[in-house]
Amino acid sequence: MAAGAMIAGLLHTVPALAATFDALVADAVPGAQREHIVDAWMLETAIAEGVTSAVRSRVASHLRHLQESGADAVLVTCSSIGEAAEQAAESLTIPILRVDAPMAAQAIASLPSPAISSGLVRPDTPSGGRTTQEQTASGRVAVLATNTATLGPTTRLIEREAAARGVDASVTATVVEGAAAARAGGDQAGHDRLIADAVRAAAADAGADVIVLAQASMAAAAESAGVAIPVLTSPAGGVALLAETLTPSDPGRPDASANRPAAPGSGGTLDTENGASS
Repeated sequence: MAAGAMIAGLLHTVPALAATFDALVADAVPGAQREHIVDAWMLETAIAEGVTSAVRSRVASHLRHLQESGADAVLVTCSSIGEAAEQAAESLTIPILRVDAPMAAQAIASLPSPAISSGLVRPDTPSGGRTTQEQTASGRVAVLATNTATLGPTTRLIEREAAARGVDASVTATVVEGAAAARAGGDQAGHDRLIADAVRAAAADAGADVIVLAQASMAAAAESAGVAIPVLTSPAGGVALLAETLTPSDPGRPDASANRPAAPGSGGTLDTENGASS
């Protein structure tokens, strides 16, 4: 690997997703080194107890380690710890990216645009002048997850995005019952089927305008839902944001490696709580 190669850090809580994201980043940023940290304890604790101070401390420690290891930017692939990652990022000097941030932005951007009536003549205005009336954009976003720990962070992220854009978004959040148990038991097909059924119900019964699948592990199920409205998932958008951060399109803008020394190692490094392997 060349001395100036970019280093992409990735922090996971689902071990099975490390290989998925490794392949996505390898395609999106050719030649980049990838350093992964996988810590399933964080998600297990978040599900059982919430995002506790111990979880926040562990998130901060992992992100600090990735920065000290030479990462130019880090993608946090677990939505449940997204807010903890944002908090930890305040004391770091490299970009810390939430995998669900692009999805939240796309959800709000995908809401139906309101009709805009322009050139209305109102006789009660001075000189009978013309006014332009604009309606505030609005719509319904349905967030689906397979565990309760993800619902709050993703819902708040979408609501924050809506507020920033001046959009009146109604966000509902639902756990897909039985999906997590099916996946834990090795029944990936059953997991995907339950999510697809929930997507169809949200589109038909709940009348959602956009559906958000809050966890990266749900992405495969989106393809089989077959609904007419947008069904958004996080992996592709998160990796695209990471790629943009590492390799800015403006040739006059220095890339993320400009202010760091070259780091040793090669792509595909995997750190876990039980040790490290390459």
